[in-house]
Amino acid sequence: MHAVAIRAQGLIKAFGGGAAALAGIDLDVRPGELLALLGPSGSGKTTLLRVVAGLEHANAGRILFDEEDATALPVQARNVGFVFQHYALFRHLNVADNIAYGLRVRPRATRPARAEIRRRVGELLDLVQLSGLEKRFPNQLSGGQRQRVALARALAVDPKVLLLDEPFGALDAQVRRDLRRWLREIHDRTGHTTLFVTHDQDEALELADRVAILNKGKLEQIGTPDEIYDHPATAFVAGFIGEAVRLAVEVRDGAVRIGEVGIISAPIGTPSGPAELFVRPDDLTIAAAGIPAIKARVVGIRRSGPARRVDIHLAEGQPPVEIEVGTETRVEKGEWISVTLKTVRLFPVASV
Repeated sequence: MHAVAIRAQGLIKAFGGGAAALAGIDLDVRPGELLALLGPSGSGKTTLLRVVAGLEHANAGRILFDEEDATALPVQARNVGFVFQHYALFRHLNVADNIAYGLRVRPRATRPARAEIRRRVGELLDLVQLSGLEKRFPNQLSGGQRQRVALARALAVDPKVLLLDEPFGALDAQVRRDLRRWLREIHDRTGHTTLFVTHDQDEALELADRVAILNKGKLEQIGTPDEIYDHPATAFVAGFIGEAVRLAVEVRDGAVRIGEVGIISAPIGTPSGPAELFVRPDDLTIAAAGIPAIKARVVGIRRSGPARRVDIHLAEGQPPVEIEVGTETRVEKGEWISVTLKTVRLFPVASV
């Protein structure tokens, strides 16, 4: 199978008189790559997927599969495999017939022989680990099994690209985790270029080769999971990824300050003035004795598996920040503790 690149160039899509769902998207998906589209509701990620599929048509811009311009092609001619959140299986067809459906409805000239269709269905049943269930109907399957059938049906037609729209959104947490690992294994075995829409950060960071963060129809950042998590390019990404809390701070005299309290040195080259500091639970740690530290007041404590999560106030008027501590560390609500900030995610506030 030849894996193809997907290129979106200048995509604009608006519905009615509202703001653009896509506001000039440029995106290159590499051949054989699994790329996650991640963002809040209304960010444009599903619209982008549907434009790639041909289920929606952009007001401007182009879609290329390798060097082939697919912009004007109808969905039937694009040869994409599409997997929806709610499976979209045919309830009156058994598992084998659902998987075979796309092959059997092809024009006679391109339709495989019956024996070839049976062979292909058998291969896919093995691939998605459903051998022996081919005679069952969708209502006799679990949610995870239905989603495996949906993926097998999408793969049956040997698509140029595979598009998945929140495929695990209707499943419970444990099944989601199991299917994540399974989908990654399937992708590595088949090598399809895959676009995957999710609102679940853990899903995107665990599954994808690269992650594209969308916000209000624009591409905020694209990079590997490590790049997205460790080096957010914009204030939006810093606040969206990793349970970050935004603190309003000021950069003055080379220090990041909350009010008059300097909490950390500003990175070299940071302009003076108002800024936003994004802090995650793993950014803060209890300070060792004798090193510069930030005084913080404990306002809440709760157990979280093998650790405790402690809410602290770095300054009055600011939202509480979470810190994770071991169960051997004794802290009490209302007491003052000393903490250090290990990572600085600082973004100047643009003047209006």
